[in-house]
Order: sequence, then structure tokens, then C-alpha cells
Amino acid sequence: MAIEPRPSLALPWKIKLQFAMLGFVTDKCFRRDGTLNRRLFDFFDRKVPAKSTPQNGVETHDVSVDPSRNLWFRLFIPTQIPGDDVSLPVIVYFHGGGFCLLSPASLYFDVFCRLLALKLNAVVVSLNYRLAPEHKFPAQYNDGFDALKFIDENHRSLDFWPKNADLKSCFLAGDSAGGNITHHLGVRASQAEFKEARIIGLVLIQPFFGGKDRTESEQRLDWAPASTMARTDCMWRAFLPNGLDRDHGAVNISGPNREDISGLDIPPAILFVGGFDPLRDWQLRYHEWLEMSGKNVRLVDIPTVCHGFYLFSEIPETAVFISEVADFIEKQSSKIRKP
Repeated sequence: MAIEPRPSLALPWKIKLQFAMLGFVTDKCFRRDGTLNRRLFDFFDRKVPAKSTPQNGVETHDVSVDPSRNLWFRLFIPTQIPGDDVSLPVIVYFHGGGFCLLSPASLYFDVFCRLLALKLNAVVVSLNYRLAPEHKFPAQYNDGFDALKFIDENHRSLDFWPKNADLKSCFLAGDSAGGNITHHLGVRASQAEFKEARIIGLVLIQPFFGGKDRTESEQRLDWAPASTMARTDCMWRAFLPNGLDRDHGAVNISGPNREDISGLDIPPAILFVGGFDPLRDWQLRYHEWLEMSGKNVRLVDIPTVCHGFYLFSEIPETAVFISEVADFIEKQSSKIRKP
């Protein structure tokens, strides 16, 4: 029986090396008992401070929400906007890392959120939520919702909050585990009342979904960077409390324990899927479920990218991603501006 050749993923060697190093360190940090050697990972996780002096057109500030649980966010403000009368959408961003790793201060996400703020002419709020396994489900969702309420109720009292930031044009966005959080908070926020914030769109970037059964893409692409089956299994074990499995509704969004969202007014969504992402089948099932539930969702399937491609501006498809998000934000915001 002939062995099919492995498909080729075109990446610059420096990016391949970064993916390999991050994967190696991540795998070494997960212990067999389900705990995480966080000190080891933090040694390799390069963090950068907030910088109030604008750099490349963006200034940043850290804002505390609840010190008792280290809940805070980094605020990214574009500074090259012509005039204070230009209204800026607000993007509340949830970083990836399998619910277990990284933060808004991690170099990858600081650089990425700067790019979003600059290219999208948007105020970006990047949230530091509690991490598993020290804090299991649903801590991450609760942190996200509490931060939304804090911003809605306290933004005017924040020293650094831009006057032209428009919370009536608010988007939830996230990559990988952050994409999972984005979905769940979109559902929860659709049933909540806010003083000023109006969530008008969801941006889900290769969201981290799963289930007990192995999909075709998980098996075929288990060699691809960032999200091998062994690695994601460790992350789900860290995230889920004892007694819950990967068919829980937090993981298998459209599976046997899915929530009925047909009657909820969930904002329109844009969903990014990659051709070399082992999680793509779960994401495509999610897209199908949203459509079957009567929700407005645009699928952007980029066949040439792996999980996490957007963190590297050198990858040409990252510009495509930015353009698609910009069009989505403009389309949704224009609906708000209409009389």
C-alpha cells in the first residue's frame, strides 16, 4: 500500500524554529499528574511591559480589574488618528494558549494586539484571565464576563481610556482558547444587560474546540505545528474539572451536550479556519452548527496556514486576515452609524 506524501507547509525557517521551540517547551511543562511547570514555561515566555510612550503609532497601559485574582487588561490605543472626533471601535481580546499559557504581556500577543490597534484603527483591550490547571473551567469565562462588566461600568473613570473609543461599537475577539472564550461570552453577553457597551460582532480565530472522538483533520495533521493531539489532550485535562470529558459543552460546542442558541440574539461572527490546523474539522462543525441555529457567520478558510499563523506578520496570509477583520468591523459598525 502506497504511503501518501505529507503535504507541504511553507513557512520561513525562523518561524518554523519558533513554532518548534514553543511546542517543545510546552510539552516539557505538562507533567504526567496533570499539573504544569509554570516556572519553566515563564522562563521562556518573554514578557514586555506596557509603554505609555507611543511606539509605532500605539501606546499601551495596564489596568487592574480585580487584584485578588490577578485580573487585568492591557489597553492598546492607536495614536495616529486624525482628530478626537474620529470614533474608534473597541475590541475586547482573549489570547490563546490552551487556557493554560501566555498573557497579554507575552511578546507574541503584545506585538499582535499592537498590530490590530494600528491596522484596524481600534482600541484593543487584551485581557489577562486566570489560567488552568490552577484555575479550571469556568474561571476563564467568568473572568471574561466580569471584565466586560467592569469596562462597561468604569471606562469613563479610567485615566487612559480614549474619549473617542465607542463602546456602542464593541467586538469580542480571540484566538485558539481565546476564540473558545469569545463564543461563550458572545452567548452569555446576548442574555445580559450593559449600561453602554453594545457587542456587535464576534471574531473567532482558529478557536480551540474538541471532543472525545478524533476527527479526520486531527489524525491527518497531527504533525502540524502548535496543536498536536497529545498537546491538546493535556490542555483539555488541565482545563476541565474532574468528572467532565471532552464532550462537555465548553469543549465540544456543537456536540451531544450543545447549548440551544437558536432563540438567542448572538452578534454576527467571522470565523477563521486554516488548512493545516488539526482543529479545522471541529471549527467547520461549529460553523455548520451556527448556520443551522440561524446565526449570521462568515467563514474564512485559508488553506495555506497552520494554527497560530496570525502571530507572525511576515506570513503573507496575516495581511489577508487583517483585511478580512477590517472589512467585518467596518460592515458591522456601519450598521450602527445608520440613522
